[in-house]
Amino acid sequence: MSSKTYLWIEDRKDKASYIFWETLMHEICPNVIVESKTNNRELVKAVKSLSDKENRYIIAFDNSFDNVQIYMEQKILRQTAALKNNVFLLKLICFEYVLLEFDKLIDWIYTIDDEFINKRASAIAARQKLVEILKSGQANYKAIQEVMDYDKHLNDHNIEQISAKLLFDLTRNTGFEVSKGTIGDCWVKSCCDWAGRQVDDIFGLDNERLSVTDKMKSIYCRTSLCREFSSIGLEVSL
Repeated sequence: MSSKTYLWIEDRKDKASYIFWETLMHEICPNVIVESKTNNRELVKAVKSLSDKENRYIIAFDNSFDNVQIYMEQKILRQTAALKNNVFLLKLICFEYVLLEFDKLIDWIYTIDDEFINKRASAIAARQKLVEILKSGQANYKAIQEVMDYDKHLNDHNIEQISAKLLFDLTRNTGFEVSKGTIGDCWVKSCCDWAGRQVDDIFGLDNERLSVTDKMKSIYCRTSLCREFSSIGLEVSL
C-alpha cells in the first residue's frame, strides 16, 4: 500500500485558516490530506506522540517569532521533528501573513479608482513596509514608521496579531474579507461564484475572472509557500 501525505494544522475546521489550507491543497496538491489538531498545543502533542513511520506529515505551525509562548512550543516541535524522518515543518509566520505577502493582494481586492485605496492608505503602506522588512530577514518591524502609524497599540501585538489585523482591515467589506472565523468567498471560489455579491461589489479581479484553481496556483507561486513546499519536496500540480 502506498504511503499517504498529511498536512496537520492548528486551527479548527470552521476557521478561515483551515478553509484556506483545504482549498489550496485540493487545487495544487490533491493527494495531501488536511487534518486539524484544534490548536497549537494539541498539534505539538500530536507530533510528539506520532508513531507512524510509513506516511509523511507536513506541519503548519504559526511562527510567531515575537510571542514567547509560541516560540517555546515551536522549539519543542523542531526538536521532536528532528527525531522523525517523516515529519516536515513549514517555516511560515501564519496563514494571514501568507496572504499579506501575496504581491497581487492589492490588485485583487481593489480597482484602480477604488475609494478604499485612499481610505486605507495607512494600512496599505504598513502592509508594504511590513512585508519588505520581513522578506529582508530582519525582525524589527515595530521600528518601521508606517507600521507604527498604522497600529497605535503595536507594542501590545505580536507578528501574528498584526498580520491578522492588517489583513482584516485591508479586506473588510469586500468579497475577500478575512477574519479568524471567516474567509471571503473570493479567495476560495471561482469568479464570480459569490452568492451574496451586490451590484456595487467591484474588485480588481473583475477583468480577469479567475478560477479557484488559478487563484490557488497564483498564491502558491507568488508567496513563501513556493519556497517552503519546494524545500520539503512536496509535488505540486501547476
